[in-house]
Amino acid sequence: MKQAFIHFLFKYSLINAVGWTGIIFILCSTPGQYIPTTNWLELLSFDKFVHASIFCVLTSLWLLHLKKCNNYTTSLIITIFVMCVAYGGLLEIMQAKIFSHRSGDWLDFIANTFGCSVGVYLFNKTISQQLSK
Repeated sequence: MKQAFIHFLFKYSLINAVGWTGIIFILCSTPGQYIPTTNWLELLSFDKFVHASIFCVLTSLWLLHLKKCNNYTTSLIITIFVMCVAYGGLLEIMQAKIFSHRSGDWLDFIANTFGCSVGVYLFNKTISQQLSK
């Protein structure tokens, strides 16, 4: 089952990567009044986990597309990592300056970057090896 899911992601890698990039944009640009409120201490740790998770998936999907295109080189892996981190930073800036009822947060940016790092690590340790079989 896991192998079938990985191959499904592999087959539609560009659609998945672009689609996930768009989903993140929609989530980050949603006006603040439409986001459920809860105790800020609970939200803080959950929010950072969500940021790290969505950017881990984002990075993994783009790396999967690189792998599919047989362009899986160190320089392109670094480029994908930097682009995903920059995307996270740009979204935080846009939340601070453009999107209504949103605010940019350095801790969110750090969580995004951490998620990108985990995405590269996990992709290289698990998915990349699965696809090589």
